[in-house]
Amino acid sequence: MEAMVLHKGRTVALMNDNIDTDQIIPKQFLKRIERTGFGEFLFDEWRYLPDRSLNPDFPLNAPDRQEATILITGENFGCGSSREHAPWALLDYRFRIIIAGGYSDIFYMNCTKNGILPISLPKEAREKLATIPASEEIAVDLPKQQVISSVGTYDFEIDATWKEKFMKGLDDIAQTMEHEAMITAYENQARAY
Repeated sequence: MEAMVLHKGRTVALMNDNIDTDQIIPKQFLKRIERTGFGEFLFDEWRYLPDRSLNPDFPLNAPDRQEATILITGENFGCGSSREHAPWALLDYRFRIIIAGGYSDIFYMNCTKNGILPISLPKEAREKLATIPASEEIAVDLPKQQVISSVGTYDFEIDATWKEKFMKGLDDIAQTMEHEAMITAYENQARAY
């Protein structure tokens, strides 16, 4: 997992509420076993027209939003099934941060375990952030737990354990490997019996 302390990035807004995991990555694209290659199918039914050309009315397809790494969205983002493919698709597309009104519990945990920082902010804050021009970056300062922009600075909450994991770039495996010497010593001792 890539460490995140201060992230500066451009935004794109998709202000729908209740975007479920099947809308994030439709079920027909879940046949891969790798974590990569799913970005092409992110929001597939909305991003593409029936002939597979880009839908010019979909926010992610706007030419001036192609470098966005921060998704601003509605309430209850990631509801539906527990598929981990949804955060894989968001990360593969290039999103590192999602700012929503709330998340399903499983989707929230899947994001944190895959290096996407899910931030919850009130509707008023998200509506203001959604107005930021495409050329302008916002900053997410994880140590201060703030989203900093030209339209305001907004505090957010994050569990201290997850905050540390993000700041150090530790997924569950990397965190376990921090104790490799102790694990090896235990295994060697167990073999002796």
